[in-house]
Amino acid sequence: MKTKIYLSLLALSLLIAVITLNYYEVANPVKEVSNTNTVPITESTIKKVIKKSEDKFFMKGIWVTYMDLDMSDTDRSYTSFKKKFDSIVDTCKEKGFNTLIVQVRPFSDALYNSNVYPYSHILTGEQGKNPNYDGLKYMCKKVHSSGMRIEAWVNPYRVKSKKVPEKLSSDNPYIKDSSIGVETDDGIYLNPASKKAQDLVVNGVEEIVANYDIDGIQFDDYFYPTDDESFDSREYSQYKKAQNNNCLSLDKWRMNNVNTLIKKVYEKVHSLKDNVQFGISPQGNVDNNKEIYADVKTWCSKDGYIDYICPQIYFSLDNPALTYEDAINDWLKIKTNKNIKIYSGLAGYKAGTDA
Repeated sequence: MKTKIYLSLLALSLLIAVITLNYYEVANPVKEVSNTNTVPITESTIKKVIKKSEDKFFMKGIWVTYMDLDMSDTDRSYTSFKKKFDSIVDTCKEKGFNTLIVQVRPFSDALYNSNVYPYSHILTGEQGKNPNYDGLKYMCKKVHSSGMRIEAWVNPYRVKSKKVPEKLSSDNPYIKDSSIGVETDDGIYLNPASKKAQDLVVNGVEEIVANYDIDGIQFDDYFYPTDDESFDSREYSQYKKAQNNNCLSLDKWRMNNVNTLIKKVYEKVHSLKDNVQFGISPQGNVDNNKEIYADVKTWCSKDGYIDYICPQIYFSLDNPALTYEDAINDWLKIKTNKNIKIYSGLAGYKAGTDA
């Protein structure tokens, strides 16, 4: 049974690298590197990094997706939820992980008792329906009793993908006030330019940090869902009018909207519990983040945005478009703030491929 569970987690969840990049150092190169500023990765390097970090906290984490917690294959009872999650925790502990990043808000909903978001359909099959238990409360208790950390993984902007969930509940924030979001071809997303939407996200993070014994909050890589100028044209027009056209370009304005939210979340988290970490797991290709207005260079270089960054470097050493080695070196070049940790996000489902 445990083997099957682990294989499922590898298929659906994404591993966070054992290597903490803060302790990176040069060893024997794998290949010739023309840029002398790059740092080649070798097995020898990895061993040295691991040995050097033995006396420090060394995150060995795993993402537990909402799909892993889907209760549709059970009777949806609290007993079944505990059984499913216990198996996940026991397997992760057996495999040597020390941190679970659990997706508790995938669609402007909640796998916990929330005054901000409706209950997730993941638990009951219907968004807004009370499962009669608090999933996150139990998950925190189980993970900590097993000697591991737990972080709450939040998708800040997504309300609905094309087909998931099938129906939004009457108490979904978007249904109550559609001005906070935008419908696109791919679904419904909160509008990063909306102050009400920003406050909604911050308030949602606040209740998690205040009410649950978590060790961290993590945002994933969903930011602006499109670069279409019509997405937030009304808000941008209002901004330009208020500034008498002495204003930021659309791209910089959008990036500033996201930065404003990130800074608000960081400040809220640390005003409540300074020992709780706030991290972001953006796209692994540094340049691609600009297309969704994720200002990773600012987050990594300045105080007051994040405690760590975990880029999703889902590339093999032989990927023709961008190798794992080149991607890591791109991140290391922009990492200038000594207070911010960098982790490498790996995709277990790509193991053994050249993708």
